[in-house]
Amino acid sequence: MKDSILKYLNSDFTEPIRDPLWQNIFLSKGFKQLVSLEPFQKLAGIKQLGPAYHVYPGATHTRLSHSLGVFHLARRIISRLVGHPDCIVLTLEGVKSFLCAALLHDLGHFPYAHSLKELPLKDHEVLTGEIILSEPLCSCIENVIGASAKKTAAIVNFEMPHENDKEVIFFRNILSGVLDPDKLDYLNRDAFFCGVPYGIQDTDFAISKIVPTESGIGINSQGITAVENVLFSKYLMYRTVYWHKTVRIATAMIKKAVITALTEGIINNDDLYGLTDNDFFNRYTGDFHPVMQLITAVNKRNLYKCVYEVPFSADNSLHQSLCSLEARTEFEKNNTSNCGCSDLIIDIPEPISFEVNLPVVSGGSRTTYIDSESVFSGPVVEGFTSSLRKIRVYVPEADVAGCRHADGLFN
Repeated sequence: MKDSILKYLNSDFTEPIRDPLWQNIFLSKGFKQLVSLEPFQKLAGIKQLGPAYHVYPGATHTRLSHSLGVFHLARRIISRLVGHPDCIVLTLEGVKSFLCAALLHDLGHFPYAHSLKELPLKDHEVLTGEIILSEPLCSCIENVIGASAKKTAAIVNFEMPHENDKEVIFFRNILSGVLDPDKLDYLNRDAFFCGVPYGIQDTDFAISKIVPTESGIGINSQGITAVENVLFSKYLMYRTVYWHKTVRIATAMIKKAVITALTEGIINNDDLYGLTDNDFFNRYTGDFHPVMQLITAVNKRNLYKCVYEVPFSADNSLHQSLCSLEARTEFEKNNTSNCGCSDLIIDIPEPISFEVNLPVVSGGSRTTYIDSESVFSGPVVEGFTSSLRKIRVYVPEADVAGCRHADGLFN
């Protein structure tokens, strides 16, 4: 079985697609047919980094190009693992399902990056699983590629039952982890298109240092630096790109418009599924409803301004309570007039983790990453997290001069 899998991985992928990051991404004829289908092609209408182009004009790359990059790296990673003598027994159908999952993992993604992430909507992984199990993808996955649509969906959507299928568990942990193909692509790709050096990874080196475990991947002792590079890069990309103040403002404005529309029954949850960026901005304008003027303002780059920020403190009961979107919305309503402004948005980034549960395998021994020689000890990880999360107060630009007592909101 191992020989047939390696033969498939090494000889069936002959159809090149040019990519600015990875140069040639090779598809099989079956996968070329899969990427031509409409559900995948819709990803060309969703920017990978949403509002980041307001700060980095080159950041207009799409979920489609990212998905092809994840597929490319997934094929390289699984080739490395299957060729290793310690790899668990895998099936050709399972490997094909994993590659389908890597390619299709973002099918259910919302428009405008993560602006809708905190809202009471289905997770995009759940939506992805539903799309994979629907036509036209399901037939193509099973009849053209020879994979399992059910297994493909289960690898992406962790909420789906897997009946203790060892392959599903193994592939889930490869597709979502520290050295996963998703992270290796988006860090490199986002840095490339933003024109910043922070996300660049030595991908060849990283892949060469991974080893299979019973439930996914580990690294050998030489791979510790590859993981450190990923973690440092993740920190710097969040600090300079993903959570840049302007990006956070645009995201918060979109979020406020949508949560208000949902709460007041102006739109329903289902209205937000399956949209591209253009669908979203063309549909939800001030003409649709006055509350959507915030969305139009973001599209025209008429952004709110930050009038106050404070580091998030896990020990502060008010800070903790405002992590609830409901509580935060109520807090904004109750304090807008007190601050002398026409509108008020409180922004709190979601928790972010730099924890590493990747095993380090050396010879016959194994240790946890945190107990290895890495500099990423518990206090370092805590320092990274605490330095990134800031509570910010945003108001319309016209209200900045008259805004008062914003600092008193958190005393």
